[in-house]
Amino acid sequence: MQMQAERDEAAAWFRTLRDRIVAAFEGLEDAGPGPAAPGRFELRETRRGADGGGGIMSVMRGGRVFEKVGVNWSAVHGELAPAAQTAMAARGVPGVAEDPRFWASGISLVAHMQNPHVPAVHMNTRMFWTPSAWWFGGGADLNPCLEYQGDTAHFHAALRGACDAHGADYYDRFKAWADEYFFIPHRGRARGDPALPLAVHPGTARSDAGRGRRHQGRGLGALACLPAAAMRRRRPAARPSARRS
Repeated sequence: MQMQAERDEAAAWFRTLRDRIVAAFEGLEDAGPGPAAPGRFELRETRRGADGGGGIMSVMRGGRVFEKVGVNWSAVHGELAPAAQTAMAARGVPGVAEDPRFWASGISLVAHMQNPHVPAVHMNTRMFWTPSAWWFGGGADLNPCLEYQGDTAHFHAALRGACDAHGADYYDRFKAWADEYFFIPHRGRARGDPALPLAVHPGTARSDAGRGRRHQGRGLGALACLPAAAMRRRRPAARPSARRS
């Protein structure tokens, strides 16, 4: 089950998503407040050993809108270490002890803002392949300093729309997993505003590839924060009144 064409397609899709997000974030910087020059991403190529693939690190610091943001893409391969083999076998991934080869591609994003009225956002999504199984996984969440119900509603509506296009039960099922994953028991609340989970969606045959690809729509999570950033980037940073919308 090599799935080379599907793996190439997924890696290209993640790379395109990285490009879209970088362009959208730099567009916010161009329209941002203040006399300083708009922030720009600095790019650095990464390599995983001599022949293990690599990726692109994209980092912006000290921008008009973004205090610091990273949007990173990679496509890597190799052999799973013994500890990783044990962990995957415990999660039900078959055949890793007999053939520990793997391939993975994805995108990870962490964005922290200059203005506390604009929520931080985290997102990652990836495809992981072994000779016996493959899956897509990932998640997205907002972490606001100052919570606005309108931001939460928009974020979830965007992700629900991406899910509903492919399965009527996807959003509710994935959101329930996210609520469990991000819950902090000793605080009695979630960490930030979880939208979709860090969970796997396995496929064990080539015919499943189409279904697995649908979950990449979760990459829209990063772009779902753009209206909040555009609307509040100029608001004074002083704490607002108790009622926010």
